Amino acid sequence: MPLASQSVGRRERNKQQKLDRITAAARELFAEHGVDEVTTQQIADRADIGTGTLFLYAKTKGELLLLVQNSLYVEALERGRADAESIPDVLEAVLAIVRPIVECNRKQIDNGRTYLREMVFGDPEEPRHREALTITAQTEEAVAAALRRGARVGEGDAATLAHIVSAVMFLSMAASVNITLSVDEIMQDIRGQVGVVLPR
Repeated sequence: MPLASQSVGRRERNKQQKLDRITAAARELFAEHGVDEVTTQQIADRADIGTGTLFLYAKTKGELLLLVQNSLYVEALERGRADAESIPDVLEAVLAIVRPIVECNRKQIDNGRTYLREMVFGDPEEPRHREALTITAQTEEAVAAALRRGARVGEGDAATLAHIVSAVMFLSMAASVNITLSVDEIMQDIRGQVGVVLPR
């Protein structure tokens, strides 16, 4: 029995190591060249695996981008939550949650916009898409918690307003007319729209 446990443990470790190499290779190549200019063969070569193995972990380049960006978005959300904790003003707390996500999205604008498209239009049953949707739900939960702090917004209204904030954020980041805007300009756009819908 101990041998079987060790074998399963080793197999799982090997799988995780391959996934880590794939993620690192895709992250580096997407950052260097943009998702549209990178091939799955380049990612497999950099991860030192065969393309067949690569496709066991992600079937498309879109899934690889989701794999990379999901981990970055989780980090950004955690940073935003931490920043918002000490901010008493509701609007400023909401914007503190949103800002690291916008920064993450704008590091490589084409990758960020492609990620949003993959997230919205991808197969919600695919694990990477499902993870992206979970991150979106967690973002909305964090925003709703910040909104409830102000005592002017009830539970149901907070969830609805958080969904609106999420939509504003994603549209501001994805809109073609905003493609040249800086993080500060995107944040100003979001501030203007969110400020109008929040109760005063």
